[in-house]
Amino acid sequence: MVTPAVRMFRRVEGLFCVYKPSGVHWKLVRDNIETNLLKGINAAPSQPCPQEIRFLAHPGSDTEAPKGLTLSVASVPVLSKHPLVTGPKFDSIQVGVGHRLDAFSSGVLVLAVGNGNKYLNDLYKTRITRDYTLEGEFGTATDDFSHMGRVVERSTYDHITQDKLNKVLAMLQGANQKALLMYSNVDMRSQEAYEMAVMGLLGPEGKSQPILTGLRCIRFQPPNFTLEVQCLNETQKFLRKVVHEIGLELRSNAVCKGVRRTRDGPFTLQDALTHHHWTVSDVMQAIKQYNSSMKKKKYSKSQTKTSGLQPVEENTPACQQNETNEGAMGAGGIK
Repeated sequence: MVTPAVRMFRRVEGLFCVYKPSGVHWKLVRDNIETNLLKGINAAPSQPCPQEIRFLAHPGSDTEAPKGLTLSVASVPVLSKHPLVTGPKFDSIQVGVGHRLDAFSSGVLVLAVGNGNKYLNDLYKTRITRDYTLEGEFGTATDDFSHMGRVVERSTYDHITQDKLNKVLAMLQGANQKALLMYSNVDMRSQEAYEMAVMGLLGPEGKSQPILTGLRCIRFQPPNFTLEVQCLNETQKFLRKVVHEIGLELRSNAVCKGVRRTRDGPFTLQDALTHHHWTVSDVMQAIKQYNSSMKKKKYSKSQTKTSGLQPVEENTPACQQNETNEGAMGAGGIK
């Protein structure tokens, strides 16, 4: 018989995302969520203790001639099945982590519970992109490209303008677009490459070097600036190095003050659960919303394919009707 704890566990199997704060290791986030899920699932109301029939012995009364025992039938609980004897239903839960964030980065962190780990692997096989916002500062260079590293050089930045910054960003994006095509292993002159590009499936096969698919400046207040980045197969260290290289291209220096992931595939900041919502009920609700959104996307795609084929079917009778009208007009002309 399925217990309430098992039913609750089946409802938390799936994919969801949380917001990882800066300064916290991703393992601590995972362990915290795993502990909260275990407490919530094991706190589910347990089923009543099963009963069994037993013959209980009672001492005979003094009035009875033969002294002995009398037996009575009674229903008693099976103590071996009592929750205090069996202990919690679950002692561990498999919580998988998607594309990880280092300790000094923040943002969307995708997690999977139970069978959701299989869906997590399938998700990252589809060459999904991720969005970041990078906080940079001109004028300083450090040994690890972050503002907390050891300063190795200082330089001026008064000559940097937003136009110059945009030109450098466009140059970097163009170089990465060429790398994206090179790692795709598809002939760019083929029909297959065209169809994959139209459907947004053009990307590197398997693991490749980090690639920037989008790069733009959304705030420019020297010495501070903010970049919005879209990328594949990246690491946070690579993104900090990008900020450093941008400073060098502008004949200055730059350090990265913050890395924040705003999107990981279909998961955005609006879907991320904050620390106060890392509970069983909130996780179940997040998984339910993700599953429903995926169903809607699949339905919309099927409707799009159907609507794309529908005009062809509608045009055929129209052509036939035009041919009939032309034939009638021709017959009228002959008359």
